[in-house]
Amino acid sequence: MIRRPVAVVTAIVLFAEGLGIALLQWFVGTVVDRQKMSLAGLDPDAMSLSSKAGGVVFGLYFAFCGVVALLVAVRDRPAAGLGRVALISAAVVHGLLGALTVGLVGWGAFVFMMVVLALVVLTLMTYDRKADAGQPGPDEEGAPAAPVAPPAAGAS
Repeated sequence: MIRRPVAVVTAIVLFAEGLGIALLQWFVGTVVDRQKMSLAGLDPDAMSLSSKAGGVVFGLYFAFCGVVALLVAVRDRPAAGLGRVALISAAVVHGLLGALTVGLVGWGAFVFMMVVLALVVLTLMTYDRKADAGQPGPDEEGAPAAPVAPPAAGAS
């Protein structure tokens, strides 16, 4: 089945993205701090600290989404509750970031964001509860189980 490998790849990509965004924001905060940059009279120390803190928070968010995707792969069950909400929000974030990166960074970044979006959505959709509920499970030999016939009309 393709479900587990997709969830594992999604987890790896989200871990790498979380680490990358945290390191990038840390670098930006360091540059702002060392050059004493200011934007509209804001304190450079506050800008540096907020950039670093935002990078750490955003990196932890992506790492949490990666943990959820990894748990989906290990358990071979769909994400539930807060984990499902986190994966859905990660998909929305990647859609919005993809739209922004086209103009600011270029088409390469857009393609990367859309690939990550596709991985997250594929992880969510391949483990869809409604699709799995109506399918018969495999029997002992691995062959699909025979469907159960509905009861006859008028029988009680």
